[in-house]
Amino acid sequence: MTDPISPIFAALADPTRRAILSMLLEDDMAVTDVAEPFQMSLAAISKHLQVLADAGLISRERRGRVIWCKLEPDALKPASVWMQGFGQFDPVDLDALERFLETELRDDPVEE
Repeated sequence: MTDPISPIFAALADPTRRAILSMLLEDDMAVTDVAEPFQMSLAAISKHLQVLADAGLISRERRGRVIWCKLEPDALKPASVWMQGFGQFDPVDLDALERFLETELRDDPVEE
């Protein structure tokens, strides 16, 4: 059995890759246009694009001599479903927890 969400989270862990995904939200882009705002080589951007493609978050298509990148938003669904599973829990009130522990520790003498 393969783990479909680990490659997604690994791809999303890098801020450059998250920025690329944000750029692709607007429209498909040529690789050279994706690389333009970053202070790194085209080879480095290509490696980031490969990670995103391997995770299924983008697809690439050659049109003539230009490679275009397209966002594949449905690829985020498995990770989104997994994260929504944690939404069923109420946020922990740390102050209430601290008060509870203080009360319990004060009322329960430590045995020696």
